[in-house]
Amino acid sequence: MDTIQNTTYFKGRGAQINTHNKFAANRYVAEHMEGLDEEFLEHSDTQLIEEHPKKIISVSDSPDLHMAYSVNPYQGCEHGCIYCYARNAHEYWGYSAGLDFERKIIVKRNAAALLEKQFNAKGYKPSVIMLSGNTDCYQPVERKLKITRSILEVMLDYRHPVSIISKNSLVLRDIDLLAELARLQLVQVAVTLNSLDEELRMKMEPRTVTAKGRLTVMRKLSDAGIPVMLMCAPIVPGLNSNEMPAVIEAAAAHGARAASYTIVRLNGAIGELFVDWVHKAYPERAEKVLHGIAACHGGKLNDSRWGIRMRGEGKEADSINQLFRLGLSRYMPDAGLPPLRLDLFTPRTGRQLELF
Repeated sequence: MDTIQNTTYFKGRGAQINTHNKFAANRYVAEHMEGLDEEFLEHSDTQLIEEHPKKIISVSDSPDLHMAYSVNPYQGCEHGCIYCYARNAHEYWGYSAGLDFERKIIVKRNAAALLEKQFNAKGYKPSVIMLSGNTDCYQPVERKLKITRSILEVMLDYRHPVSIISKNSLVLRDIDLLAELARLQLVQVAVTLNSLDEELRMKMEPRTVTAKGRLTVMRKLSDAGIPVMLMCAPIVPGLNSNEMPAVIEAAAAHGARAASYTIVRLNGAIGELFVDWVHKAYPERAEKVLHGIAACHGGKLNDSRWGIRMRGEGKEADSINQLFRLGLSRYMPDAGLPPLRLDLFTPRTGRQLELF
């Protein structure tokens, strides 16, 4: 029997399919006599999967990242952003990078305890830790589990510098901790915002906070003395690339003091997911968008070249860079965040010595 190809757009999800996990022997299929796809295209509840790692600080040797250390309390993300590079990592856990990534969330409840243990390890030297280098540490499940908040409590207790990246207004819940960390010059917050178009946001980032909501986050964090930057990422040629100056202008008006961007790249399973999504979400301009992405990456949708993959190359990438520079010079002429301090770090052994 032939498998029926579903062409209906599945609202409320970024991924429209469950792609095959390259590490799995079996393949996801949806074969029904009636030609329906209820098995996969259903609004099922989020499933939480417990993980008990022995260490929580991840180290990256990528020369494209200015922060090598990160802590990820969650793997998988309910936000469902179709372009998310973290989708590929879900395959290592035995799941699909597609719908599984949005519905099966791996949680690390012992993250704060592990972090404290590593801080007290012999020879540990502080370096700025990013929350999160993979999936959003303030995704919806954090409201209940509060793992990220417990991590920030440890950061404050040990006077350890931390950088946060998020697109969820839930970060405002922890403004008390963030304000205290900021007073000690120990925190920076990057808010991801790549479009002011609500229709595009609902399709490309279906379970995220609106652009207006993220601008409000910037304003409230900034008013509390917390350094805020705009992460204008990813830029997708033909979808949001023309909005860069307007996004930078809006962010600057709401307290953002710096900005950065990346160009989308569709490595691994993300390529299949994105191609399927863009043909369903924007069928009339799907090919133009895909050609624009390929034009930034040497004619391919994927790109793993150090030093090039994040910003791309060629005329399309140059035009995007010029738009970014134009917006930055016009609306953030003095862009920059204060450096985070490393000299305040105090492990438990240090505190014990202070008593004498």
